[in-house]
Amino acid sequence: MIVAATQFAPVAGDIDANVRTIAGLVRAAGAEGARVVVFAELCLTGYEPSLIRDAPGLVLAEDDARLAPVREACRAAGAAAVVNGPVRNGGSRPGLGTLVIGPDGSLLTRYDKRNLYGVEAEVFAPGTADGRFTLDGVRFALATCYDNRFPELAGRAAADGCTVYLASSVLSADNDSFEAVYPVRARDFGLYVVLGNVLGANEDGVGAGRAGAWGPDGGRIADAGDAGPGFALAEVG
Repeated sequence: MIVAATQFAPVAGDIDANVRTIAGLVRAAGAEGARVVVFAELCLTGYEPSLIRDAPGLVLAEDDARLAPVREACRAAGAAAVVNGPVRNGGSRPGLGTLVIGPDGSLLTRYDKRNLYGVEAEVFAPGTADGRFTLDGVRFALATCYDNRFPELAGRAAADGCTVYLASSVLSADNDSFEAVYPVRARDFGLYVVLGNVLGANEDGVGAGRAGAWGPDGGRIADAGDAGPGFALAEVG
């Protein structure tokens, strides 16, 4: 199976603009054979927790009509999209939620970030369950940025029969996760680790790009670099 790890600079608070970019990347990656397309944390709104806190209209429903272009792109490309944003969960605070939209446009699964970081804890409710889905016989695990600092998530994924671990993140160039977290999770648990990251300024700093993947030995097998938006392809499973 081919997975695409994406990067782009989301427009702060502009869901429609970000959805258009996401849909375009799904179509482009699908045209190159990608079956799963992974995006960064809060790709739908930009990584702007304070803005989300003050703008309730940025919170989405699982079946939100604003995601229709992504669903259409998934159907056209025959690919699943792993997208992240503030998603209603029935409580007073939304989840920092990953929605996996399948190749037929339906929702395959939802995962809410379990380990919130900094201001996120003032805006979002932490998740309580692990994220899983299976496509074409390959079992995937979901994790979001700071989650990846907790090796037990990857350990449970491996124990649960997952072979691919999808990490939607927001990382700046000085973040040590590129060397000290993602390759270590891959090597320690025998997983393919796939990183979706951002470019551009956001509430956390400046996104570094370098989306891509590590193989089960911890070695880099795909790297989108830091020069601009796009994606890197990795064969996994």
